[in-house]
Amino acid sequence: MAVDLRRGSPTYGQWVDAKLSAANGDQLFIPVGIAHGFVTLEPECEVVYQCSTTDAPEQDGGIAWDSTGIDGPIPAGIVPELSAADRVQPTLAAFDSPFGYDGRPLTPLA
Repeated sequence: MAVDLRRGSPTYGQWVDAKLSAANGDQLFIPVGIAHGFVTLEPECEVVYQCSTTDAPEQDGGIAWDSTGIDGPIPAGIVPELSAADRVQPTLAAFDSPFGYDGRPLTPLA
């Protein structure tokens, strides 16, 4: 899932999602200013991602996953396992975005 966090964007707070799997071989490019998150639907899986710059954990930020209105594929009765960092993220409404709008709105995935 990807959520637009760019100040001034006409699609701010809107989201898109994609189902990625070893079987379909799809990938998802997430540009600067777009938050990303994932849900694993299998008990054993690997998630691999690359960054455009050197990893800087002290610069990590985010938003609370359940503050975006995303209707994700989490089965009823399942409580997601979150990292310690993800458990303390602000809501989308409280997020002070450092990202500016670059003139390209978030577009639905085909």
